[in-house]
Order: sequence, then structure tokens, then C-alpha cells
Amino acid sequence: MPGGWGGLILTALVVYLIANLVLSFFNQGDEPTISYTEFSKQVANDNVTKIYAKGDAIQGQLKKEQPTPDDSDTRSKNYTKFTTQRPSFADDDLWSNLEKHDVTVTAEPVVQERSFLSNLLISLAPMLLLVVLWIFIARRMSQGMGGGAGGMLGRKQPPKPVELEPGKKRTTFADVAGIDEVEGELNDVVDFLKNPDEYREMGAKMPRGVLLAGPPGTGKTLLARAVAGEAGVPFFSASASEFIEMIVGVGASRVRELFAEARKVAPSIIFIDEIDTIGRARGGGSGMGGHDEREQTLNQILTEMDGFSGSEGVIVIAATNRSDVLDPALTRPGRFDRIVNVSPPDRGGRESILKIHTRAIPLAPDVDLAQVARTTPGMTGAELSNLANEAALLAVKRKQKQVTQTDLSEALEKVQLGAERPLVMPDEERRRTAFHESGHALLGMLQPGADPVRKITIVPRGRALGVTLSTPDSDKYAYTEEYLRGRIIGALGGMAAEQVVYGVITTGAENDLEQVTNIARGMVARWGMSEKVGRLSALPNDAQQAYGLSAAPDTLDTIDGEMRRIVDECYEEACRKLRENRDKLDALANALMENETLEEADAYRVAGITRLTKE
Repeated sequence: MPGGWGGLILTALVVYLIANLVLSFFNQGDEPTISYTEFSKQVANDNVTKIYAKGDAIQGQLKKEQPTPDDSDTRSKNYTKFTTQRPSFADDDLWSNLEKHDVTVTAEPVVQERSFLSNLLISLAPMLLLVVLWIFIARRMSQGMGGGAGGMLGRKQPPKPVELEPGKKRTTFADVAGIDEVEGELNDVVDFLKNPDEYREMGAKMPRGVLLAGPPGTGKTLLARAVAGEAGVPFFSASASEFIEMIVGVGASRVRELFAEARKVAPSIIFIDEIDTIGRARGGGSGMGGHDEREQTLNQILTEMDGFSGSEGVIVIAATNRSDVLDPALTRPGRFDRIVNVSPPDRGGRESILKIHTRAIPLAPDVDLAQVARTTPGMTGAELSNLANEAALLAVKRKQKQVTQTDLSEALEKVQLGAERPLVMPDEERRRTAFHESGHALLGMLQPGADPVRKITIVPRGRALGVTLSTPDSDKYAYTEEYLRGRIIGALGGMAAEQVVYGVITTGAENDLEQVTNIARGMVARWGMSEKVGRLSALPNDAQQAYGLSAAPDTLDTIDGEMRRIVDECYEEACRKLRENRDKLDALANALMENETLEEADAYRVAGITRLTKE
């Protein structure tokens, strides 16, 4: 570190010079330098007790303090000790004058000054402090002294495995539900950790890393804990962001220490959450160069995983919801060579998850968790846990001893639709909102294959003045063009109803138009549902960010034209159906004005439409 030490030496010299100047300034003390005339006057007044002379320089002390002369450079008001200079041309008989007034001439200075050694030590103190600080930082950077968690801010204890307290209940697969196919893949890891000798005898090597990929809230962290709990091994948990520090190299040292601790207590599991924080593909310009902290940390993880022989019994489990941006070196065989996709649960899985999250909640006899599971398609385990908790909170507010089906229904509405707002609307606004929501609902009832209408309300919720809730009877995994067109027609129903009834369009359809745009763009540019664009994927999944960058201008113009054609056709069909069923539209709107909220059965009854249930 030659450049660093050169800078340190230069800084130390500057500090030394400044310290000497400051010390020399303060070393003058408060003793004024008075004129020789003033000195002679004080001797004549018999006010001088002793003096010390060195050449023509004289130091002295008065018997009684005197006000500081105006020509003195001192800042004190009075003085007793002083210095003066005897002129070389003075021919006064100083010695006899001093004897006459009983002035003692001492052999030691009256004004004591610091020694050279004292000045040297005091001036070197700042420099020594700088040297100690510099060595401290250098050791942190070069030897990885911050590697478990401290960096410059102090060394913490080495990482300790969690869930090893005696008698503490550990997470197992019994606490995980709705993702049975994932449990099957992870059972191999559990079996290896329990019986490593059998695998060694067969010459088999366990995957060094398991990557759990899936949307947020699907239970990736819970699965990692369950694997450790089932195998009964130490479990080291860390977030990828914990490795990132301002000082380059600290993150890599933390990775080394984490893996070293895991090897000491092997067999064990290392779990790294949100690994995409440090595991993004390198060379994409996201860092400040080839040696930034994030890339060094990633390189260290790759090196540590390469160091596994497969027999240490250390398994690395990582979780991410952005597996598409990970570096290929991270997901190749030999690193994270087993990728497990954790998807949102199906209907049966949701029911099992609800049973787990309601184990500690007293449920009323009327609670039907299967019905709740049917009306929550697409919800993850975390969202279902939140739903159960919201229902329990509602029951507590209502001073109930048990959670009822009504509590669960209202909690679901709060989670999906937002909390109710106490907003007082004029009657004309309420009527317009009633027709808007009735348009959505009626087209959902009339459109073949559309999701059933579950609830209609004109009570303001969240940012919306009214809400129409439609959910499918069963989970859908692939969508036909007819179904997607039906979704567009239903979303345009509110705007179409306002056009049919009032002949005007309001701003209340903003969110509807966002949904329509996304569906139409997907149909044309991603799912091959346009003859002009053809059977190709013209825009990536994150089309809203990359729109206009990944396709030729002519292709983008074609996509735009086809999107407009599909939406215009759906809007015309929506207006036509509402005109043909105006009586049903009026009946729904009037019922909403009277009741504010219509449940599924009431809505179909008021509209005079029979719903065919599909279980």
C-alpha cells in the first residue's frame, strides 16, 4: 500500500507543523511583554519581588498585580509575571537599583516553559492517533477482520446457526402446506443430511446448492427452515444484502467466515435469501467496474461452492423471485445445480395453508375454509396468513370469542378490495357509480366463460368509488383468446355503461383501461393472438419498461394498431350487449342504489340471470 503510506506520512507532517504552531502560540502563556520603562517604574515603586535575566532578556514577578499596559499583546486584564528587554544603550545602574529595592535575582526562569521533550510528545500525539487508525483500517481491509458482520463499525461475533436452542420447536414439513411437489424434491436433501454415509458408499454426490425460485410470499424461507428442521442440522440464515458494504472486500470476507463456520458444524445448511441482490449477471454495467463489492462477493460465493467436494455435508439453499437475472455461473451444475420452482398453491393447497394458519385461531362452526380457498385463487401462503390474521383482528374488535365466516369474508374484501372509506357522495355521483359497477357485473354475467361475479358494491374502497369482484370457480393456468376478450369486455363495461346511459365518459375508468391495455398488449405481442403480428413474442415480459426498445418501429406500429383494433371491437360489443339488456342494467343499478352492496346470489337474482356453477 505504498501510495496509502505516502499519504499518511504527508498528513502526519502537516499535523506536526500545525501542532507546533498551536503549541508555540499557547506556550506564550498569559505573561505580557512590557516596556523597559514600565519595568523601571515598577522597580522604583518597590513592586518587583524577583527577576531572572538571560542576556538582555528579563523575566520578573510583581508583588501586586498591575493592569496590562496598552501596548502589550496579551489578552489578560491584569498580570503579575512579565517579560521585558533591556536596551543595549541603557546606562542605568540596574544592579544597585535592584539591591536598593530588595529585588531577588534568581537562577531559574520565572516563567516556566515546556521542555522540548514535552512539546515533542504532545505534537506527535495526533500523528500517532492517525497511524493507529490507518493500521486499524488496513487490517480490516486486508485480513477481513470485518468478515462476520462488522466492517469498520466494530467486529461482531461470528455467525451462529439459528434454531439450535435445546427444547425449541423447529420448523418441519408439517408446518408447510400447499406445495407438495416441492417437498418431494427437497426430501432428497433431507435424506442426504440424515444418511450421508449411504450416499458416500454409492459414490453419489448431493447437489451443492438448491435454488428456490418463485413469487414473493410463496414460502421459500419457510421451506429452507423446514429442510433444516426435518434433517435436524444447524441452519445458518443470511440475507444477501448483509454482505454488501462500502469497503470493497468486506462482503467477500463475510462469505468466507460464514462458510467456514458452517463447515465446522457440518452437516449443516446455509440459507441465503434474496440472492439476486449480489447474484445478478456480471458485465451488464450494473456495477462500477470489474472489481466492485457486489461482484467480489459473488465471486467469493462461487469459489466457496466450488470448494465443496460433495461430502462435507454443507448444503447451500438460496431464494429469489428474480431467477431470470441471476449470473449463469451461479446456476450451472456444480453450484446451484438444482432449481426448484415454488409456485402459488392450488385450491387444495390453499385450504391446507388456511388450516395451518388458523390452528391457533378459534373458528366458529359456520366457517368453511374450502369456500374461502375457492374464492382466493392466486393468493400465496403469506397472503393467506395475512387473511387469517385480519379475520382474527376483526373478531377482536367486535368482542367475539370466535372467528366467523362473515369475519373471513370481510377480511378477504379488505385484503382484495381495500378498506372502506367514509366518503359522502352526491346522489348523482352515486347513481353514476352504480351504473358503472352494474356494467362491469352484467357483462361478466352475460359473457360466456367469464369469471363469476362474487360481489358488487358502491361503497368507496381504497382508491375506487365502487368495486365489482369476480373470481373463477377453479384455478386457471392457461387462457383462451375468448376468455381474454371476455376480460377486456368486462373491464370496459363500466365505461360502456356510462356511455349508454349518460352519453359521456368520466375519469372513473382509469384503472379499467390499465388492465385492458396490459391484456391487449399481451394478446398481440406475447401470445400470438394477432394475425398481423404473427406467432412470435415481439415484446418481453417486462414490456412496460422495454416497450419501444426490443422491436422494430414497424412492428411496434403494427402492435399498436392491433391493440386498438381488439379494444375497439370489445368496446363496441360491450355497448351493444348493454343496450340489448338495458332493463337488467337498470335493475342492478337501482338495487345498488338501495342496498349499496349485492352479494353473488342477490346480484344474479336481480339481473334475472341463472348462474351455472362449476365445481
